[in-house]
Amino acid sequence: MTTVTTSRARTPRALDWRLRFAVLSLIWGFSFLLIKVGTDGYAPFQVTLGRLFFGTAVLAAAMAVKRERLPRGARTWGHLFVAALLLNALPFSLFAYSELTIPSTLAGICNATSPLWGMALSLVALSEDRPSRVRVAGLGIGFLGVLTVLGAWQGFDGLDAQGTAMALLASLSYPIGWIYVRRTLAGTGHSHLSLTGAQLLVATVQLAFVTPLFTAFPTRFPLAPLLAVAALGALGTGLAVLIQYGLVAEVGPTTGQMVTYFIPVIATAAGVTLLGETLTWSTPVGAAIVLAGAALTQARPRRRGREDRARVTEAEQVGATGTEPTATASTDATAATAAETPSTTTPKDRTPQAPPAPPCTPNPNPSATASPRPLSKL
Repeated sequence: MTTVTTSRARTPRALDWRLRFAVLSLIWGFSFLLIKVGTDGYAPFQVTLGRLFFGTAVLAAAMAVKRERLPRGARTWGHLFVAALLLNALPFSLFAYSELTIPSTLAGICNATSPLWGMALSLVALSEDRPSRVRVAGLGIGFLGVLTVLGAWQGFDGLDAQGTAMALLASLSYPIGWIYVRRTLAGTGHSHLSLTGAQLLVATVQLAFVTPLFTAFPTRFPLAPLLAVAALGALGTGLAVLIQYGLVAEVGPTTGQMVTYFIPVIATAAGVTLLGETLTWSTPVGAAIVLAGAALTQARPRRRGREDRARVTEAEQVGATGTEPTATASTDATAATAAETPSTTTPKDRTPQAPPAPPCTPNPNPSATASPRPLSKL
């Protein structure tokens, strides 16, 4: 008699999604502190260029491991050029310049307004997105929170208007980019990783042309700012995008995008404890109001009846695109930036939600820019 012993092949378990969620929140939350440290030694354009270079290097390595190729077609690359500008080059540069005159805590809170801008833009840009009263109320509450953070009742006293405006414009750039990606790069047949890697590559080239026009080559290379820029790119723009893609694929875009609400909290804690930035009562109170409003703008009404469910399914099929914060054409299209700005296999969602913007993230929110799914806020 012979005994046959069978053994089941064991596949290595990935890290629990909650742990990866926490790591992603920390990486993107500390991004604003890293920007502040980076701009202490280098010009804002140089910080952005370094960030994109290191982030692109990480995604290039991931593409090499997975044997992915860059997308083909002049039309696709033309759309990627615009996506790279809106989801990476422009918001990253604006955040870097804003932190010359405003604290990293305020920049992090401004970044949290991306869901509000996305909600407002979807009203006019996406005909299939019919907001409920709750979501419209969330929009109003969110902007009330912005006014609270800025101290509107005090006439914005002591606030650097230019720096704050740059941070808010950076946050606005993300949802504009998500909508553009959704309209142009959905259904291209390229993987999310391929699109995101290409998007970051294009953004790096854009900054490589712009930076020498506005800044002189550095005569010295201070170590701490250099390490901050390297960490900002490799972690906040490269690794974070890969983590977000995995999260969205495992737990879905709704849970994956919740990281957006932790970013300003971590950014504020890091700025106050590590950089010694001051904090008035209106900042945390206003931030809480902003996050509450942003959460309401993402609320989804329950659909009743087969006809309504059919409409939802159709809208999802038409609107699927692929982004990752932070920030790209794939989810930030991003999730390019948001899995920032995010492979063509990300879960579908029919309305643009913010993500994170990576911070300076690509981006952000994979569900908003998903297509067959390319990669993205931070």
